[in-house]
Amino acid sequence: MAIPAAAGVLVVLLAWLAGPGLLGISSDVTGAPVQAEVTKPASCDKPDAKETVRFTITGKVHEGTLDGCGHGQGERVEVAVPDVLPDAGPAVVTAADTSMGASDARRPLGLALLVFACFSGGMFAYLWLSIPLRPKPAS
Repeated sequence: MAIPAAAGVLVVLLAWLAGPGLLGISSDVTGAPVQAEVTKPASCDKPDAKETVRFTITGKVHEGTLDGCGHGQGERVEVAVPDVLPDAGPAVVTAADTSMGASDARRPLGLALLVFACFSGGMFAYLWLSIPLRPKPAS
């Protein structure tokens, strides 16, 4: 019983130390979120559709290309602008994360599910090993 419990605790500890990337949670900050206006929409029937957006940072209007489709002309979208903007030409922007904030519930939930999986696996191993061997009946 102690070995499966220790293995489960070790797995959870290693998952905690590995960080959010282990559970498929990216903590990459791509830039500051900014409201942008779609100036040239793209239809979704083409692969690699790119839309042109216009946004304002520190009072200066910039243009950017957004890897996306389906927005309307003049529609407002939230984009993540890189920290360093190019001097000439459009900046490459991405869609802003929809779950902004410091408290991201995905990592604790993923770790709770991992703990439950370790507990279930440990209990299965314990029950499997505790089943007494039964001799075959003589015929």
